[in-house]
Amino acid sequence: MSQHKITLGVSLKMYFGHARTLAWCRDVARVATERRSVVPEQVELFVLPTFPALAPATAAIGDAPVAVGAQDLHWADDGAYTGEVSAVELAELGVRYVEVGHAERRRLFGETDEVIKLKSAAALRHGLVPVLCVGEPDRVDADAAIDIVHDQVAAALADAPPGRVIIAYEPVWAIGAPEPAPDQHIRAVCGALRGSAGADRNESSVIYGGAAGPGLLGRLDGTVDGLFLGRFAHDPAALATVLDEAAALVIKEDGP
Repeated sequence: MSQHKITLGVSLKMYFGHARTLAWCRDVARVATERRSVVPEQVELFVLPTFPALAPATAAIGDAPVAVGAQDLHWADDGAYTGEVSAVELAELGVRYVEVGHAERRRLFGETDEVIKLKSAAALRHGLVPVLCVGEPDRVDADAAIDIVHDQVAAALADAPPGRVIIAYEPVWAIGAPEPAPDQHIRAVCGALRGSAGADRNESSVIYGGAAGPGLLGRLDGTVDGLFLGRFAHDPAALATVLDEAAALVIKEDGP
């Protein structure tokens, strides 16, 4: 068995309605089940639907090798926070992952480094794996990007409890773009992130998101731990393609 696990995540954001979300989850469950030879021992797959879909999505996926996560959480364990959802409740639902600090949360909802730090700590406090999103807002060279994302990781995990973290490097200028960031840029930034405080945590990973699609995982082989997929993965067949690419990399690692 390969010692290096490839991590693939998909956030549905608010693109799907309820019925389509559950249909998609059933399709993804089938795709993953067909690849049980590598999923989840060597290829880890998680999906992040909307809050109302968390429980039914978990039921729709059943015993398929797909984990369910949330797209956000509140930093408090309970209280008068209308419309919010706590890490306590997410853990009760069987959620294992939670996205923290996405660029859209920072830009549209004013989330600061302090808010992201509190949310990261809440997730870890209750045994959830934060999918910590970091990335430079504007297109800059790799050295400048490394400085920005290192600061973001350090701020988010300051005084955080122990636990695994998935660092999702998503340069803001590449989110929703026709193409991902240049391969060499991704390699440089993700390589630097692997030496950060977050990646030093037990079994933590550094994955890339931002117009990620087929072929990218192979080109980045050895420099990232996986991909964070967006609209490309709305088609379960497209997600299957990336899973097959991940499986091929696992087989390559395990080969002579």
